[in-house]
Amino acid sequence: MNVLFLMILPIDIKNSPNLYTDLMEEFRDRGHLVYGATIKEKKYGEETKITETDGINILQVKTGNMFGVGAIEKGITTLSLESKFKKAINTYFNHVKFDLVIMPTPPITFAKVVNYIKLRDNAKSYLILRDIFPQNAKDIGLIKNNMMYNFFRRKEKYMYHISDRIGCMSQGNIDYVKKYNPEVSVDKLELLPNWIKLEDEKENLKIDFKEKYGLTGKIVCVFGGNIGWPQELTFLLELAKAYKYREDLIFLIIGKGVLKDYIEKEVINNNLSNVIIRDFIPRDDYEGLLKQCDIGLINLDRRFTIPNIPSKTVGYFAVELPILASVDKNTDYGKILEDAKAGLWSVTGDLESYKANLQKLLSNESLRKEMGRNGRKYLEKNWTVQTTYNRIMEQDIDEKFD
Repeated sequence: MNVLFLMILPIDIKNSPNLYTDLMEEFRDRGHLVYGATIKEKKYGEETKITETDGINILQVKTGNMFGVGAIEKGITTLSLESKFKKAINTYFNHVKFDLVIMPTPPITFAKVVNYIKLRDNAKSYLILRDIFPQNAKDIGLIKNNMMYNFFRRKEKYMYHISDRIGCMSQGNIDYVKKYNPEVSVDKLELLPNWIKLEDEKENLKIDFKEKYGLTGKIVCVFGGNIGWPQELTFLLELAKAYKYREDLIFLIIGKGVLKDYIEKEVINNNLSNVIIRDFIPRDDYEGLLKQCDIGLINLDRRFTIPNIPSKTVGYFAVELPILASVDKNTDYGKILEDAKAGLWSVTGDLESYKANLQKLLSNESLRKEMGRNGRKYLEKNWTVQTTYNRIMEQDIDEKFD
């Protein structure tokens, strides 16, 4: 079977593997011919081209700039993706008849590209629904114009319409899509949680990464990922303020994002010596350090009306990190933690509950270790790349999608 992954994230299997490249490799290892199409921003000065890595052909489509730019430039680039991808696919993959197109969100503006391939090749499509856009952007104030919101809402509905199957992160996601998009057939919707490719323990884990990064003797609460509006890390800083008296406790934030500079200024202004921010740690070091930290942090903005399930959870579960979560009241993420018995959660804004949960984890090392082990067991049972592949391909492809 010829499978096309249509993505906005750069596809770099060797240097920057992620859950989608892991899934691409799983399809390849199961005997399918795998292709990918992704953006190549013009700032890199390269034309559209095809590369090949370990039997997977990647079409890099020259587009406008998408990341690290202003909202207007990003918006123009987003709206131009459909025409650029259709032209590139028709030019470079004109000899390939695709059987299945897999499209993770974002962006929703790939919908016409998917429909073009479906009509051209009589292909089926699978939507991996990870961001319910534009509602998530409206919730946190990134979209304020009703005309713009309605434009993207129509795109979203069209995307659901042309998708043969829609994999949702949680039951809450399924219920949300059904409630606000009653025209979508419930037969399309199915549970497809985030996943990870489990690997053998690496040699570098014998290194004392706490010592290497100046954290010896500290209980480390780690946040790894985007530092932006969806995370509301200002509330995490409120927790850090409440624990300034604990010299043995460190809040380690690793990542980049539009609010990184602001968060750094807040740390300085409030003299939060218990907060350390790093924008980059080598991948192998990050994995090793993560395994040696004590608590994994999950943070979501209180304004969300949609059920988000942070993807970094699988990374925490993989290294047996218990989770301390602060999330919006509309997500079912807390239920997942409870089912897995792998962490504690509270609603963003409820500082007293947030503090109480942290204190419970700080005061009981055996509880932390037990929750960490529980998370790993839950992951191995429910969230592996093999499980994800089987969910998508649970039967013969023609039977599954008919």
